[in-house]
Amino acid sequence: MCRSIKTLRPPAIPEKATEEEIRAAALQYVRKVSGFRAPAAHNQAVFDAAVDAVAEATRDLLDGLQVRGAAAPAA
Repeated sequence: MCRSIKTLRPPAIPEKATEEEIRAAALQYVRKVSGFRAPAAHNQAVFDAAVDAVAEATRDLLDGLQVRGAAAPAA
């Protein structure tokens, strides 16, 4: 596992993860899986699309998680 990726759900962080935190984790994941810190120009589009997809999946995951003992969100 990439050590730069941190847990993005309470209680590991006190508030809801920011878009910046989600994108940073997605970028680190794609870098780790692809083996590229920065892709070559001919791979940039697919690299960026992967970061977008991972960030979206991360948002969906975090929005759907139910953390035991956490207060229910206000309606």
